[in-house]
Parts: sequence; C-alpha cells; structure tokens
Amino acid sequence: MSSVTETDRPVVESSRLAGEIESLGARLVAVREGIGHVIFGQQQVVDNTLITLLAGGHALLIGVPGLAKTRLVETLGTVFGLEDRRVQCTPDLMPADILGSEVLEEDEHGRRGFRFIQGPVFAQLLMADEINRASPRTQSALLQAMQEHRVTVAGSPHDLPEPFHVLATQNPLEQEGTYPLPEAQLDRFFVEIQVGYPDLEAERQMLLATTGAETATAGQVMTPAELQAAQKLVRRVPVGESIVEAILAIVRAGRPTETALDEVKAQVAWGPGPRASQALMLAVRARAVLDGRFAPSMDDVLAMAHPVLRHRMALSFAARADGVLIDEVIDKLCEPYR
Repeated sequence: MSSVTETDRPVVESSRLAGEIESLGARLVAVREGIGHVIFGQQQVVDNTLITLLAGGHALLIGVPGLAKTRLVETLGTVFGLEDRRVQCTPDLMPADILGSEVLEEDEHGRRGFRFIQGPVFAQLLMADEINRASPRTQSALLQAMQEHRVTVAGSPHDLPEPFHVLATQNPLEQEGTYPLPEAQLDRFFVEIQVGYPDLEAERQMLLATTGAETATAGQVMTPAELQAAQKLVRRVPVGESIVEAILAIVRAGRPTETALDEVKAQVAWGPGPRASQALMLAVRARAVLDGRFAPSMDDVLAMAHPVLRHRMALSFAARADGVLIDEVIDKLCEPYR
C-alpha cells in the first residue's frame, strides 16, 4: 500500500476539504427547505442569518412588526436543534434578568452559601426582542457575553453554552422610549439585516399556509455539534488574494482618515474598524459554503458588504441633513469592484 507523499499531501487535503464542503452544502439545502416550510419569501434575510450562524456571529434584525423575525429565530432553533430562549426587552429590564444572579441559601445543617441561578443568556440561541427598548445598563450586560461567550456575576466568570448566538430585533418605526445601541455593542453584531415586506407571491403562500386548519412546522435537520463543525469548516475555506485585497480596500476606504474618496471624507463621521474586515472575510467564506462553492468570489464580497458595514459606519451631521443614506456610501465603496 502506497503512502501519501509530501508532494501529494496538498492535493489530498484540498480534495478532502472539497468533499466536506460539498457534504455540508447538501445539508444546508435541507436546512433552507426546512425553514422555507415556515418562513415564506425573505430568502435574503434567511440566507444572511444562516451565514451569521455559519460564521459563529450575532445578528441584528431590523424591521417593522409582523415580518416573522421572532418566528425565524424560533425556526432556526428547531432546525439546528439549539436550545433557544427569548428575552422581551423593556426599560425596566435589569442586567440580572438576562445574566442571572446569586441567591443566599441555607442547607439542612444551617450553613449558608450563595448559589448562582442562570439567566436566559445561558442558551445556545438567545433572542433579544426589541433590544433598543432595554436601558444602556442592560444592553451592556450582553457585551461580554457576545464577545467572550461568558459572563461575570459577583466577580465569578461563568461560561456560556457552545455554540452561542444572539439574534436581536429592533423596530425602526417607533423610537419614543428607546435607547440607541452604543457603537461598541453594534460592532459586536456580525451583520445588520434589514427585514422588508415579502413579495406578492410569498405573502399569498403565507396567507394560505397560516390561516388554515393546520400550521406548517419545521423539523430538526442538524445538531449543535454539526453546526460547530460547520463553523470550523468555514474558517478553512481558501480565499484568493484578490478577494483579500478587495475586502481590505473596501473597509479602509470607508474610514474618513484613510480614504481617497472625497464623498466619504465629507459624509462619514467615523468608519469601520478591523472587526469589520474580519467579519467580511468570514461572511464571504460562509456565503460560498452556503451556496456549495469551494471558494468565495467578488460577488460574495459585494453581497455581504452592506450587512457587514452599515452598522459599523456613521454619517456626519451634514450628510444626514442632506438625506444621504449609509447604503449609498457603501455602494460608492463597492463601485470599483462591480
């Protein structure tokens, strides 16, 4: 029996990686079909959410009420077999209501001690509904959880389950009594996903499927362990040098202090940091895997630039007064690569 030589090893590894990506792509087709039984239309929203999970990140879903944002999160928990919990954010919600707290207990021998009671953040998929209605103090309680996958209560660290994802929703209409998310927390979200109205045919299907005697449900397709394996596989997907250079150029061109574009200098108050480059790199890899491709293309970069960058940039006061939209600025950044 012949052994693999050093010369053959890269070819064998490449072939093995291609096989793994192809197998995962087939599983993800089943995941999409399972979600499609419950969520009608909104294919781009579903895909961007799946890309977020494959990349191991968190997503901020922005849309008016009634667009199935909550239903999407519940369906994702079912399809991936994740333990999911929901927190309805309100101004009186306290950090302990999310993280948990220590309570003083007395045992049968009269000895007293503290016992930690876990909060809803100890789940694999946490939905923070209307996150901008929570106070800044409560919003900040999620910062460490989202970045480090652990929380500190009373000076003691507590690890969160793996995988761990936060999918937060936000209503863009009613802003009275809300607290805008700070830039530090926005940067922790892998993508910002704009959820729009479904098209006519999708709304027709939804109308017929959800008002009858039986309501469609999704079944489990993958396990949490398989999702973690998929996340590791995404990081092994090769990325061409031209794609790397395009990611760096687009992100750096969005910074007023570094850009060569006069429009950006005039319209952008602050631009995306290095975490944006990291997120865009993972996003294009995950999008390629979701489509069953072995390497990302420039189309992946252009498709993911908006959800990755739009919440990591801020317009200047003058630009907002002139009615400039952040998506228009991102279009200008991507223009050389179209």
